Amino acid sequence: MRDRSPRPIKRLGQHFLVDEELRDRVLAAAGITGDDEVLEVGSGPGTLTAGLVRIARRVVAVELDGRQLPELREAAPGAEVVSADILKLDVAALFPEGGQIVVGNIPYYLTGALIEKLLQEPPRPRRLSLVVQREVAQRWCGLSGWSLATVAVQTLAKPRIEFELPPEAFEPPPEVHSALAVLEVRERPAVTVPDLGRFFRFVEVVFQFRRKQLGGSLVRITGGDRGRVLTRFEDLGIDPQRRAETLSLAEWEAMFGAFGEDQAAARG
Repeated sequence: MRDRSPRPIKRLGQHFLVDEELRDRVLAAAGITGDDEVLEVGSGPGTLTAGLVRIARRVVAVELDGRQLPELREAAPGAEVVSADILKLDVAALFPEGGQIVVGNIPYYLTGALIEKLLQEPPRPRRLSLVVQREVAQRWCGLSGWSLATVAVQTLAKPRIEFELPPEAFEPPPEVHSALAVLEVRERPAVTVPDLGRFFRFVEVVFQFRRKQLGGSLVRITGGDRGRVLTRFEDLGIDPQRRAETLSLAEWEAMFGAFGEDQAAARG
């Protein structure tokens, strides 16, 4: 592959997996059976695709870089090759029932937008098995404190890190370590809220004050009276001196119920 493939394009974030042992581990960790449908994101020259078509019932391989398509089709003749930007692709048209397994060694810059596209609206996939930047995988799992990404991912999936991949496993080697993150998509979101989009916007606004104590942050966000805000925290059983990164999903749900309407009103 090093000799035959077109040179990776830096602006597309291309780092092709060339370590065969790690490639096989990535394929195995996806948990694919002969009954599964697979969406592969960023197929490149078909490093993973060739293995996927031997395992799955159906493989849709999406690749933006048209230079890679001849080798991709040669490496995985059984795949449905789609030349497109995954962020603009109508995934629901390809998998109208959802339930597919998403696999990919994806460009790092694509990670957040891809997760939002695939998980926020049904029909959702059953599992995501993605090679991403190690710090991103750790953030999803909440291993270094919670962030907006942690809340978003854990609301919709149960993430875990399978193993790490060193820079030399890729061509060209990235400047950071990578990890294989597996996200088991929940049948229903882990929070019960009337509007999931508004919930995530509320969480995003609170995280803009992540270094501040929650009590002061919610006074600013809602434009409310400090005494009334602190009383609501007392009713919720949440210490207003805590910070956003310490909250559990259940506490985020409770906070949204208590302050979500006020925050929306304050924004006008």
